Amino acid sequence: MKDRIWILFFFLLIISNTFSQKTSLKIDLKFNDKSIQLGDKYISKNDTLTLETIKFYLSSFEINYNDNSTYKEDKSYHLIDIEKPESLEFSLKSDSNKTIKSIKFNIGVDSLASVSGAMADDLDATNGMYWAWQSGFINMKIEGKSNSCKTRKNQFHFHVGGYLKPNYAMRTIEISISKPVTLSAVEMPNNELVIKVDLAKLFDQVHLSETNSIMIPGKVAMKIADESVKMFTVE
Repeated sequence: MKDRIWILFFFLLIISNTFSQKTSLKIDLKFNDKSIQLGDKYISKNDTLTLETIKFYLSSFEINYNDNSTYKEDKSYHLIDIEKPESLEFSLKSDSNKTIKSIKFNIGVDSLASVSGAMADDLDATNGMYWAWQSGFINMKIEGKSNSCKTRKNQFHFHVGGYLKPNYAMRTIEISISKPVTLSAVEMPNNELVIKVDLAKLFDQVHLSETNSIMIPGKVAMKIADESVKMFTVE
């Protein structure tokens, strides 16, 4: 009898592992082809700069498969923080032996979470990413220095957020997988997708001598939010 129970247990374990795997997502922060290190100098099309803070929210993750099925992550809020390496990798549930066609997510926090106020975990106010109920969450915070900035200590501050129209700063991005992969040990041995975030694509569209202080929702913040979509690709 005990032998039958153990056989049944291992059979169920095998089924569970076969049909309920996880996809590991890694965030690769780059400036052109260089991995970003805080304090290092980087050159955009318009400015030379150093970066001191990089934080942003990725939320509402969806994995879309070639059979038109979709996995949607529940309570999907991930605060990416370059100073916390553990935040640069997280897992989503996925279906074994299905081919991933695209991945979809939001850059920022939705209006529902914003009006609900700061919460726990990645949405905790102690993370420094929440203004107040009038303005909600800061979707993206990038700070640094550049000699182009005629500001105190040549600093620039991009605090991009807002959940009320016309200043709704969240953006949705869907990235097609150029070479569709199947969640199998052969094609995807670690079930891993890499999301490359190239900040050069944002700073190439900015002149820090003109745009260097974004601290409230508004037209300039919306422009930065629009440009931020271009930073993301999947490897």
